[in-house]
Amino acid sequence: MRSTGGFHGRRIQKTGGSTFIISLPKNWVTSRGLHAGDSLAFTPRPDGSLTVSPEEAGNAEVLRRVVPVSNDMQEDYLIRRLIAEYIAGSSLLEVRTDGRMSARTRDVVRGFAQRVIGPEILEETSESVVLQDVVGVNPLPIPSVIRRMHQMVRAMHTDAMAALRAQDASIARDVVERDWEVDRLHWFMEKQVNSALRDARVLSSLDLTLPECSTYLLTSRLLERVADHAVRIAETVEMFEKEKPPPAVVTELEKMATTATQSLADALDCLEQRDIPHANAIIDTVHRLVQERAHVLSEVVTRRGRIAVGLAYILESIERTALYASDLCELAINHAVEGPEPAPTSTGTTGVERPGRRASAVVPIP
Repeated sequence: MRSTGGFHGRRIQKTGGSTFIISLPKNWVTSRGLHAGDSLAFTPRPDGSLTVSPEEAGNAEVLRRVVPVSNDMQEDYLIRRLIAEYIAGSSLLEVRTDGRMSARTRDVVRGFAQRVIGPEILEETSESVVLQDVVGVNPLPIPSVIRRMHQMVRAMHTDAMAALRAQDASIARDVVERDWEVDRLHWFMEKQVNSALRDARVLSSLDLTLPECSTYLLTSRLLERVADHAVRIAETVEMFEKEKPPPAVVTELEKMATTATQSLADALDCLEQRDIPHANAIIDTVHRLVQERAHVLSEVVTRRGRIAVGLAYILESIERTALYASDLCELAINHAVEGPEPAPTSTGTTGVERPGRRASAVVPIP
């Protein structure tokens, strides 16, 4: 037996004709209240290791987590607290006030339940609202969530530029409202990865390694920020009021926006395909776009007042979108180095299947 810093080594022994056994560290058994005859669960992990846990842990009663709030708490503060509890993986959440819960507080809690994936209102009293996660830890394959986020983000950017060209405030408002859809998927991703970090069985059910979980979470964060820039572009439409921006400048911005969003889509393909040469080519494309920004900016600064400010905001958001695509390419390169290259398939850029791993199915997002 070897024991170093909390890690215990055990030799495999053979008993009978085909049975292999190992002994368990005594301090681990006693600290968990286990005894001879108790059952253990063995969870295989994608990296080839095994995780040992008490079998009863999977059937343990769900504990109710109480979140004390006050009726005079600002709405943003309450929303942030509820999101934090959601990401932490609380499956049964009781939001409680000291005394009767105000209608405003109750509306905030109800609105939160409608904007995230999983929690539903289980019961209400005069002092509390109880939310239960009815979805569970693994309802949607993480790669499918990333693809859905990208589709939404790209559509938001396209519509934001369309609103700019047509000076259509209704399209712009629609882009702003859709930002919540991207946020809810990102929070769901954070919740999934946090659950996988805490419980190896969740990680095994996701069919991902820890480095892959980290890569997908970073990808989700980049897409969420790209959505924020689509919102920023849409919000500038109101700045122009009755004075339209110069058509020539708008045309240049549209070309840059197309390059930025296409680079983002190509970067996501590189992540799936582990395509390092293509990722480097996309980074070069982004560098050329950043250099082009200086030429467009020189034209923007010749304008006056709100026109110049609005166009500068849009230009900056397009540039940031392209730079996030470059960041995603760097993630794709890191991801390619971490694991084996995918086996060739006839499915195109989506549904790439890695050797020895099942491909994730595309599941509708609730």
